[in-house]
Amino acid sequence: MPIYSDSDDQAPGPSTMSKMFGRNRPLHSMLGGRRVADILLWRNKTLSASILAGFSMIWFLFEVVELHFITVVCYMLMTFMLILLIWIQGASFFRWRPPTIYDIQVSESTAKHVLTRINKVLIKFYRISCGEDFVRFFVALAIIWLLSIFGSYSSALNVLYVVFLGLILIPVLYERYEREVSYIATQGKGDMKRLYKKLDTKFLSKIPRGPVKERKYK
Repeated sequence: MPIYSDSDDQAPGPSTMSKMFGRNRPLHSMLGGRRVADILLWRNKTLSASILAGFSMIWFLFEVVELHFITVVCYMLMTFMLILLIWIQGASFFRWRPPTIYDIQVSESTAKHVLTRINKVLIKFYRISCGEDFVRFFVALAIIWLLSIFGSYSSALNVLYVVFLGLILIPVLYERYEREVSYIATQGKGDMKRLYKKLDTKFLSKIPRGPVKERKYK
């Protein structure tokens, strides 16, 4: 079992606060440092606001207006086709640059970056589930449990929309108020360590464990 000293329970003040999660790189670099990071941190406010407005409109049409999924998809495709038609046909008259297929297709680097991020999340999920850090294990368990309660009182689209709002708003708000968030998170981490010490002393350390046998592979 991990042993914590008294110094671990003392949360540092805001003046001596280190970066959250022990990171040394800027948040933009940790998010990939590319277009996805620019969107999440609102480096391109027009694009980020457009994506937020688009997803909000989809949520409004499904949850408030209660349109069917196929109907909404067809409306979106028809609107997109009309925009492309007007854009391409009016490009020569208004001296616009006509769109190409490369402007609407997803690049391989973007798809690879997204899959890499998903794999990293799966690896973290596996390590937490293995019990390498019981504090993170119980925190993750509590978060999933709270999400299950929220999901039982809401539709899947509402849950996805809340998750999207978190992805599009939390990074930029964290970057802006990093010192305050890190200070609160460090204090919470200290409280979790003290709670885990009590559980370890009263319960976990008293659980009998058998000898660990190493597997021999041929």
